[in-house]
Amino acid sequence: MHGTNTRTTTGATTGTTTGASGTRARTPGTKARTRAAAWAALAATAALALSACGSDKEPAKGTDGPDTSAGPAVALPRLDGEKLEVAAVWTGPEQANFTKVLKEFEQRTGATVTFVPAQDPIVTFLGSKIAGGAPPDVALLPQVGALVSAVKNKWAQPVGAEAQAQLDKNYSNGWKSLGAVDGTQYGVYYKAANKSLIWYNAKAFEAAGVTPPKTWKDLVTAADTLSASGTPAVSVAGADGWTLTDWFENVYLSQAGPEKYDQLAKHQIKWTDDSVKQALTSLAELFGRKDFLAGGQSGALSTEFPKSVTQTFTGGDRPAAAMVYEGDFVAVNIAQTEAKVGEDALVFPFPAVGSKAPVVSGGDVAVALKPSKGAQALLTFLASTDAARVHAREGGFLSPNKTLELSAYPNDIQRDMAKALIAAGDDFRFDMSDQAPAAFGGTPGAGEWKALQDFLANPSDVAGAQAKLEADAAKAYGN
Repeated sequence: MHGTNTRTTTGATTGTTTGASGTRARTPGTKARTRAAAWAALAATAALALSACGSDKEPAKGTDGPDTSAGPAVALPRLDGEKLEVAAVWTGPEQANFTKVLKEFEQRTGATVTFVPAQDPIVTFLGSKIAGGAPPDVALLPQVGALVSAVKNKWAQPVGAEAQAQLDKNYSNGWKSLGAVDGTQYGVYYKAANKSLIWYNAKAFEAAGVTPPKTWKDLVTAADTLSASGTPAVSVAGADGWTLTDWFENVYLSQAGPEKYDQLAKHQIKWTDDSVKQALTSLAELFGRKDFLAGGQSGALSTEFPKSVTQTFTGGDRPAAAMVYEGDFVAVNIAQTEAKVGEDALVFPFPAVGSKAPVVSGGDVAVALKPSKGAQALLTFLASTDAARVHAREGGFLSPNKTLELSAYPNDIQRDMAKALIAAGDDFRFDMSDQAPAAFGGTPGAGEWKALQDFLANPSDVAGAQAKLEADAAKAYGN
């Protein structure tokens, strides 16, 4: 998740004003089933809504399109002459869309905002900036552990009264709690993600006579049918380890259940536990078949996230793969192809591996790293409905802001996703790797990312993968 994760979306930015998650692991209560049902309903509804939707950038038929008429609702100070830097791991279309939010802030305040592209792990990136005496004013952190580290290192500034007022007005307690450490509010969850979706090429499915599967067994059967038709089943972004953690988390949550999920997220049980063995064994049913993966295992390991999406939606009914897994933000990358969401690109919920389909979410939290008026003003803006409205109408974005009108989203798919997100209230299971220390769950070429890449290269070595995961986790968690 990485957060909303889309930490490796391609692209670059130039110019002055250019412009992918919270605190300690939070254990949801007994209402988790309510949220799971809400997300399941969301995904099912979204799949149906897709057939009626046009391009991700166009209003759905029968609607008035995105609501852009609402005027400013949050008071912001004048910041004429003040210069701010905002760091995030977003690039490409995600960054471009966020740029429009920053430009709105500039127009409202007179400040000049520069987007600073960050690298994973963002804690290391920020540490180097701070050590050099040049920290950004605000950073958007895509891992839970990153906020904890920022607070522990005394980098983060508590939110001011104005930002807190916007949080109290616009956010549920669950999202506020994710931005707090030891009872003090440090972060504003600006962006959320539903990370339990599989997107598919409609023409490839039709050509193979395949329908969206509802169970893991059906998914493997569908993959076999697709492969036999001449189209590899899945495009896996194995070059980006965070996508592999998301694959694992969905399988594990559905198969092992929420209680085990929470325990593993906190390293209260070991990665050598039999529940991890079962999940990796199930995942190997897909990853272990060379013909199921675009380019086989080696091809998957050299495929970055943006390409995993675009190669699924180019080539008509003979794409590089028929399916690609990741969250709602996949729509941003589909928009870089000629495929139209709702016609060529459709979506179904991540299939149930156990008794229930999984529901995994993520998010990106904005944190002030300087005790400045401008940094606090930007946090206030990002916590407001005004900022969420600007970003929502661009597509590929979900806001945890409960006061944002659904008409701000550009199509029925995203309206349904947003509606279910808000209906879920405080109950959700957050991306597991984003809850972990960054050394384990958020570092390229190390920890969980690397261990799962090695597993993708050799899916038959379940025991070896477990041993490596446990050794790395024990070191990172300190237990």
